[in-house]
Amino acid sequence: MLKTAAFVTAIGAVVIVACAVSIGAQPPAGEGPQYGENGRLLLPADYREWVYLTSGLGMTYGPAGAGNPPGNFDNVFVNRDAYRRFMTTGRWPDKAVFVLEIRRSESEVSINKGGHTQGRVAAVEVAVKDAARFPDTTWAYFDFGAPPNLASSAAALPSTASCYRCHRQNAAVEQTFVQFYPTLMEVARRLGTLNAGYADTR
Repeated sequence: MLKTAAFVTAIGAVVIVACAVSIGAQPPAGEGPQYGENGRLLLPADYREWVYLTSGLGMTYGPAGAGNPPGNFDNVFVNRDAYRRFMTTGRWPDKAVFVLEIRRSESEVSINKGGHTQGRVAAVEVAVKDAARFPDTTWAYFDFGAPPNLASSAAALPSTASCYRCHRQNAAVEQTFVQFYPTLMEVARRLGTLNAGYADTR
């Protein structure tokens, strides 16, 4: 009886450890798109702790990207689970979330005598892949504005907005500009997931 009890205890310990490992392997809670009761997308509070993909300078493909030379900095973040899936499949899973944080460029800040550093936030935009919520487009785009009027939630831009057409026509993988993310572009090439109409010239 004692041996049986010890065996059961040991099995229970193994199960507990296995469950703990399984729980630890799950993506952090709240990384997928979160919506308010009114259906508006909530701005992820911790997006700067997600996977940083790239920064561009003077990018003008987005409506908030244009500015006086040398232009603004674009910082792109993606939720961690989506990044891990892309690294193994070359495609974005449903519930992928991209945050585009646009910052003003500054020069001669502090001891810097050349080049440009990042300044205040000029705009925050988000792209979401959510086929159930957006069955007609799969992807949706959101504009949260900028401080001091940065919104905590935003409605999806209408499907007639120019960003939908631009992403469909010019994106390297699905509706995302992977061509601007060097490390992910290597993955897409290796796994053969570039869009059929995309001209890979680099």
